[in-house]
Parts: sequence; structure tokens; C-alpha cells
Amino acid sequence: MGELVVVTGPPGAGKSSVSEELARRWQTSALVPGDAFFGMIKQGYILPWLPQSHRQNAVVIEAAGAAAGRFCDIGFVVVEGVIGPWFLPTFARATGLAYLHYVVLLPPLDICIERVNSRVDHAFSNMSVTHDLHRAFAAAALDARHVITDSDSQPAGLAELIKEQLGRGVFRYSRP
Repeated sequence: MGELVVVTGPPGAGKSSVSEELARRWQTSALVPGDAFFGMIKQGYILPWLPQSHRQNAVVIEAAGAAAGRFCDIGFVVVEGVIGPWFLPTFARATGLAYLHYVVLLPPLDICIERVNSRVDHAFSNMSVTHDLHRAFAAAALDARHVITDSDSQPAGLAELIKEQLGRGVFRYSRP
């Protein structure tokens, strides 16, 4: 049975780059991009930051959790996407696992904005939502051990830091 780590945070936090690097550090691994699950909705899609999207978001989070949990049967799994603490219990239950590892990348807001503004070939560029999600992650009632605020390290360095911390159980989150 493999391990499951969720790498989350606001837009521009570095989730995709760090997750890719992290998944490469195991011989057998899977990278589950959370946004891909939203992309499966072909009709009736509601932007996930709108209040009326709550049910849709819960279903997508559960589907991503179930898929990620299943992939653990073959190796190490990294889930990358916006899975805020407000949806963590839902996601964790859907995995079917007793525990997972939860990592929030939370560099300063100006770094996130700069990264979102400089993206090439990326579908998301909403500054208002970037602000709101950064604020939501920063204000969430979450144990500080789950949060990495480092904005200076390169993705490979952060991936190595996360791997080291995983071995010590720093990011461990037990399913409710």
C-alpha cells in the first residue's frame, strides 16, 4: 500500500511544480491533478468559487479522493489542487484510507499574484479569486505543521523538504 500526499494552496502557490517533483521521487507513483476532475463536467459547470457551486465541488472532491485512494494500491500518490481545509474531511473520507499527508503551500500573496500573472498556457488568471483563496487558506483553522510558507526555494528543494517531513509524519492527517 502506498502513501497519499495532498499538495494544496491558493493559485500561484507552486502546487503543480512541487507535486511533479515530489512524484518523481518514488519508483512507483501517480500524480492526480485535482483540476482534471472539474474538467470532466461538460454541461452545467459552475465556477468553483461561486457560492452555488458547493454541491458540485463536494462531488468533485469526493471523486478525486476516491481515485487517489485507489491509486495507493500501486504506489505513492500525489494529489495536486485546491483542496482547502474546509473540504479536507470530505476528501479524506472519500479516499477510504485511515490517514493521508496534507501539505499547504502558502507563499506571500504578492508571490502568488506574480506567478499567476506570469503563467503561460494556463486556464486560470482570476486575481480576485487568487486573493480570496489566499485569504481563506491563511485564515483557516489548520495546524501550522501542515503549512509551508517558503517562497524562496525551487520546486525540487520544496519537494525534497516535503519528502523528508513525510518520513517523520509531520504532515499526517487522520481521517475523521
